[in-house]
Formats: sequence, structure tokens, C-alpha cells
Amino acid sequence: MKILITGATGFVGQRLVPTLADQNHQLVLLVRDPDRHQQLFQDLAHKTTIEWVQYGPKESGDWQNAVSGCDAVIHLAGEPLAAGRWTSERKAEILASRSIGTEKLVEAIAQANPRPQVLISTSAIGYYGTSETETFQEESGPGQDFLGKVCQAWEGAAQPVTDLGVRLVILRFGIVLGLGGAIGQMLPAFKLYAGGPIGSGRQWFSWIHQDDLVALICYALEHPDFIGVYNATAPNPVSMGTFCQTLAEVLDRPSWLPVPDFILTLLLGEAAQVVLQGQRVLPQRTLASGFEFQYPTVKTALEDIL
Repeated sequence: MKILITGATGFVGQRLVPTLADQNHQLVLLVRDPDRHQQLFQDLAHKTTIEWVQYGPKESGDWQNAVSGCDAVIHLAGEPLAAGRWTSERKAEILASRSIGTEKLVEAIAQANPRPQVLISTSAIGYYGTSETETFQEESGPGQDFLGKVCQAWEGAAQPVTDLGVRLVILRFGIVLGLGGAIGQMLPAFKLYAGGPIGSGRQWFSWIHQDDLVALICYALEHPDFIGVYNATAPNPVSMGTFCQTLAEVLDRPSWLPVPDFILTLLLGEAAQVVLQGQRVLPQRTLASGFEFQYPTVKTALEDIL
């Protein structure tokens, strides 16, 4: 297939692009600065064709012509949630990067001739809100906190493609585990024998191995009956305390120095809720579709990564 990707240079995209290249797909990568990123995948040139297109995620423009003739669109782009305090300006940027960014991509799909067959659009399990006691599945309702409202707007912006005859898949990402990301931020403390649970340790930690997430995206590409919302989370969520204890065991380090709530709140403000409050999310529809996780438990995932 010829596949257009936004967010290709991000944490998930950097693993997804080589996988798609190995499968001989042609790739069109939308980025803000092609000159800065073209070195990133230069070793893939012998495997497939990669076209770099400069775009402004929240603006209409010539970049939208790149959608014409593509068989699929994978939309990963969005401002990172956990990068600094959520000031009013930062929250507005987080919302706009997802809602307006998706609207402009849908606008391009509407103008395309021929149109892609499928749009795989990202969302997050922040859709459900937070709870220490509830279990959320794909049919669960949305939360009314900031992240819940962002995810509703994000998903809503993608919905018009269904009226265009384009198959829509929305993947609600859990916390993605790989070298970097959440683990990258936690490793230094554990390696210095100063790691431990964050906050109470009771909050739920719904996660997915980076390779399983990439495999799920590929699965969505390959299966025409894969339609609608799917949770991109492993089938065995754990508490934050259990996650940190397992991480310590895999590293052969102790997990004894908890990070108090007030320190994270002092540093990050409202953004601290990303790690201090969690949700237990199960991939009910994902499993029912026939998709099989290679890393269903957090221990197998961490052993592979580390």
C-alpha cells in the first residue's frame, strides 16, 4: 500500500515506519521540517520509497494534495501531554493540535481523488477519565476532565470520514512501553537505587508494549472488518506499585523510595494527573477481533525492553 503518516518521527512513529518499510509499503511522511528529519530513516531507502512532505498540522495548504492516491492514512501527530505544566495556553495547544490537526487531515481526505480506504486515528485512554475502582472497556462513556474532553474532540474530528466512505479506526493508546517514553523517564532513578512507586501506587497503570502497538496498527491496516474504537492496551493492567516493583525486579534494583503526590503536583501542576490518577482499561473489542498480544504481561514486556 501507499500509506501517509503524521507523527512519523515520534516515539511510536519511529518504530512503525521501519516495520511498514519491511513490509514494502510506500510511505508519505508529513512533517514540519523535512530537512531536519530526513536523516532519521535514510537506512530504509533500499527497502521502500519514502516521500517527505512539509506541512502545518493546523493549516490548510498544498500538503493536503499528498493524500490523493494514498491507500491509507495513519494519524499519530499531537502535542505531548506530559511535557510541562498545563497552563491555559498549553491546554489550548494540546486541544488544538488534536482537534484542528485532525480536522485538517479529514479536510484533505475529503478533497483527495482517489481517497484512501482507511484512516487510523489516534486517541488515548484518557477518554474514560480516572478511577481506582472502575474498569473501562471500549463501550464505556467519556470522562468529564480535561483529557476526557480532549479525547472526545479528537475522536469527533475524525468521524466525518465515515460519511465519505472511508473506514475509520480509532485506537485509544495506553501508556506505551519501549526504550524511551515513560520508562526512559523512570530508569535513571531505578539505576541509582532510588526508584519507587509514584504517588499512592494504587492508581491503575494501563500499558502496551511498543511492538504490540505497532502490530495492532498493522493489523488494522490489513483487516477490512476492523472498524470503530479499539483500546490499544495490554489485557493485564497493573497498579503503579506493581509496575514499579516489576521494573525494579527486572533491573535487579530495589523499589523503595516513593515519589509523593505533592512533589509531582508542585512540578507539573494539573498535568500531574497523567501519572497520579489512572484507569483500568481492558481491550475487549481488540481481543474479540482476533488480535493476539505478544507481550500480555508487564513482566514479559519489561524483560524484552530492558
